[in-house]
Amino acid sequence: MEDKNRRRAPGMSPEQRREMIIRTALPLVAEHGMAVTTAQIARSAGIGEATIFRVFADKDELLDACVAEALRTDHVLAEIGAIPLDQPLPARLAEAAAAIDAYLARMGLVIGALHATGRRERREPGADEPGPDRAAAMTRTREALAELFEPERDRLRLPVEQIAGLFMGFVFSRARPAAGPETQPLSVEEYLDVFLHGALKEGTAA
Repeated sequence: MEDKNRRRAPGMSPEQRREMIIRTALPLVAEHGMAVTTAQIARSAGIGEATIFRVFADKDELLDACVAEALRTDHVLAEIGAIPLDQPLPARLAEAAAAIDAYLARMGLVIGALHATGRRERREPGADEPGPDRAAAMTRTREALAELFEPERDRLRLPVEQIAGLFMGFVFSRARPAAGPETQPLSVEEYLDVFLHGALKEGTAA
């Protein structure tokens, strides 16, 4: 018999209930990986365990949904879109880099925890190539970053879209630095200084 003191979620549609369960499960999956149980997730959500299986066929489907949620770019795109364009360009780009860093960290925690506990990516037959959703997400991210450069369009050495693509590559590569562990990591400001002004000191001949 379910605990009468448990919170219930009356009036939720199945889709709303799925979203609530996924949001609750994400930090638990990041912490426990495959070892997380549906009972843990249910307790954290304040629902009965049976409620999970009304909207998910099994634990694997729930974990798949958590991976899909971790990969979604909606939140980071909203954060980038909310950056005020009246700020100086370095400040705008620092905020964008921080938003992308946080997204990559969240994604890495969830997927890394699952891989570390024995789960491997489940692919459908013929799914070896990146899907259209991933390509579309990259395009939307580049477009959102391009907006940050618009006020400086006339001062840029390349078209806005190309500069945005370079900046996106810069941020993603910064998340996986090629330098060894003995190398002192650079701050976001140092990276941005080189990105915006080049590797040569001011006044130095090429």
